Amino acid sequence: MSVFASRPPVRVAAVQMVSSSSRDENLGAMRHWVGEAAKAGASLVLLPEYFCLMGRRDQDKVLIAEPFSSESSRGPIQAALAETARQHGVWLIGGTVPIQSPDPARVFNAMLVFGPDGQCKARYDKLHLFSFRTESESYDETRSICPGASPVTCQTVAGRTALSVCYDIRFPEFYRATDRSEPPDLILVSAAFTATTGEAHWETLLRARAIENQCWLLASAQGGEHDNGRRTWGHSMLVDPWGRIVSERSTGEGLVMGNVDFGQMASLRLHLPALSHRVL
Repeated sequence: MSVFASRPPVRVAAVQMVSSSSRDENLGAMRHWVGEAAKAGASLVLLPEYFCLMGRRDQDKVLIAEPFSSESSRGPIQAALAETARQHGVWLIGGTVPIQSPDPARVFNAMLVFGPDGQCKARYDKLHLFSFRTESESYDETRSICPGASPVTCQTVAGRTALSVCYDIRFPEFYRATDRSEPPDLILVSAAFTATTGEAHWETLLRARAIENQCWLLASAQGGEHDNGRRTWGHSMLVDPWGRIVSERSTGEGLVMGNVDFGQMASLRLHLPALSHRVL
């Protein structure tokens, strides 16, 4: 059982955005919504995938890619995240930032975790890369993104926190790839799900990941019509360990907020010890 089980609830927020092809415009929207979340009492704020840019072409993200840097030499995206986290005294999860890779034509799609002191505490590079093709839609992230190497968990104000991005939620084994003796207290999902796949699978996948790991899950999504012509599903949500949706926003910019109750999670794991019954 997590050492955080006896702690009081922690208020968390997911920012839903409809990011544009303008980095500066998106960073301005990020600052606004994180400020609103902090004013409403959030201690941890999660941003959606591609919050800083929904480009008109796959290679647009490569053009604004930044080196993963120390405080003294951060690029504008990382600097904005660090400054905003420090200004509002929150844990701020930037999902995702295009980080330079060894391949000049591709980036790492990196989820960066900034503490209230403005320091980067953890980095997760998206491992599973999305591919989908129909007569009217075509996506292949391998064209502009390098895959990460392994899952990442870290300690935040919300306890043991598992980091994940979008397509990762289709792979339940991904969330079991860390120390089985210490399951996550909170799963974070940053996403830009397509409207097609989101309508069919988004809610089901999120609730399943919360149920099978008996933990809280906070998902932040892009949600609306973008200036590049893409339509994303939205439906950012907070899901409790029983699989109930505590808070949700369907489309458009805004916040999803709620309390991560560690006592509720600990009680469920005690009365339904499914995690201890695993044989594989």
